[in-house]
Amino acid sequence: MADEDRTRTDSRAGDGPPDAPATHRLRAVTAGQTRSALRRIARSRRRRRWAVEGLAVLVCLVALVSYFGTRSGSEPGDDQARVPGIPAGAARPSGPPGAEGRTGDAGPALPGLRPRQRTPSPEPTPSASSPAVPPPASTAPTLSLSRGEVPAEVDLTAAGTRDWMHWGLHGTSTVRKRSGSGEIVDGGGSGARVGWDGNQEVFSWRDGTSERSVRGTSTGVYTCGARNGFTLEVAGSGELRTVQLYVGTWMARGRLDARLSTGGSTSTLRLEDPYTSQSAQVTVRFLVPKGARLLLSWTVEKAFTRHCGNVGLQAVAVR
Repeated sequence: MADEDRTRTDSRAGDGPPDAPATHRLRAVTAGQTRSALRRIARSRRRRRWAVEGLAVLVCLVALVSYFGTRSGSEPGDDQARVPGIPAGAARPSGPPGAEGRTGDAGPALPGLRPRQRTPSPEPTPSASSPAVPPPASTAPTLSLSRGEVPAEVDLTAAGTRDWMHWGLHGTSTVRKRSGSGEIVDGGGSGARVGWDGNQEVFSWRDGTSERSVRGTSTGVYTCGARNGFTLEVAGSGELRTVQLYVGTWMARGRLDARLSTGGSTSTLRLEDPYTSQSAQVTVRFLVPKGARLLLSWTVEKAFTRHCGNVGLQAVAVR
């Protein structure tokens, strides 16, 4: 009975053969437990190794991303990064001049900028000992004509500050400016002159000779027939002069030709009324050297009546 109970006990106690001693079965159990623990330890070590390796990979990835992110701001060989005062990574201007805005307006010009974008140098300050000389005025001969309405009353003293002349106060007589420059010359003309009193405008002066002062005279002279008229000359002085010429027509077309004695083209102006009278103030501006002259010819180009279609002359003033 005792042997049977021991046999059952031994069969429950271990995995060895039934006839194995108890000590041997205990050692087997201990060895199996040791192998299980070792396997657990190995698995734990593998997990730690994987964790360390994963962390190392992550650190490497972060380092690479940081490295490439830093290098993306500037390309290798970019000379601009070596210019003093220019922030690292600043890009050069691109496109045509002006497309980059006002990059070249401040500081030194960056490499690659065109010369026209550089800040201009300040103008040198003129020396006090050598003042700038103004450019000489133009002395080229000049001539122009324009036409306007005659004022109701013409003040020859104010209009002719240098010289003036009036015709017809007494018949065909003339009155000149007292102490005038004498620049106006009556060159005569073709056809008989006739004095008359009936102009629509009147003339006054306060510095005349032989009549010192006259107020509101409507007198003048005229000449009839085609190709008849008046010629006048005004002396030049090398400066721009303005001539005011007061003329009229009656049932005729009058033609005014102006030219310079120095040569050049002739300027022409016409005044026409086939049925009645008409008057005009002609402004002549001219410039010729001293000794040269303005030449004026005022003639009947066409008469619209057989009864003395004519041109008239009242006054001329120079300033």
